[in-house]
Amino acid sequence: MIAFVSGPVAALAPDSAVVEVGGIGIAVQCTPNTLSALRTGRQAKLATSLVVREDSLTLYGFADDDERQTFELLQTASGVGPRLAQAMLAVHSPDALRRAVSTGDEKALTAVPGIGKKGAQKLLLELKDRLGEPLGTGGPAIGTAVTTGWRDQLHAALIGLGYATREADEAVSAVAPQAAAAEGAPQVGQLLKAALQTLNRAR
Repeated sequence: MIAFVSGPVAALAPDSAVVEVGGIGIAVQCTPNTLSALRTGRQAKLATSLVVREDSLTLYGFADDDERQTFELLQTASGVGPRLAQAMLAVHSPDALRRAVSTGDEKALTAVPGIGKKGAQKLLLELKDRLGEPLGTGGPAIGTAVTTGWRDQLHAALIGLGYATREADEAVSAVAPQAAAAEGAPQVGQLLKAALQTLNRAR
């Protein structure tokens, strides 16, 4: 198993990064939260999980071991594959998922694209004894930012993904209402996802 990859970031895409390891570019599928912290040309270290299929080998990358472990535990539930597990982590931090499961928060799970009401109820039952208790509220979850800083972080993430300054400015403005409506500090990862959808529609 490939536990992690470490090296300079060679390229960034909306859903993946290429990390140069020993002269080889390794493509790693990542959530918007993880991608928002990466910059082309800078060193990165990503915890990874290798998913083996008959016709493919896909490496998924995470900001830390907690995200990677949660990703693997989520897939122990029936009907949850790597794509859905990654989507869950794109919307919620590992601790937020643990909190949702431990409190039976069905609404939190249905916020994930691809999970309906019945699916959420089933997941709550299956994952209750697998994810464990929340670790606590020590600091913001991965992908969160203080209310005044989300614009800069989102803008930098879009530039890092190769968008022009003008495109980044427009995308930040487009998701500003969503950020304003968020309870507490806006999640940069979720805003990045919305911004990318805006940019894709514009092209």
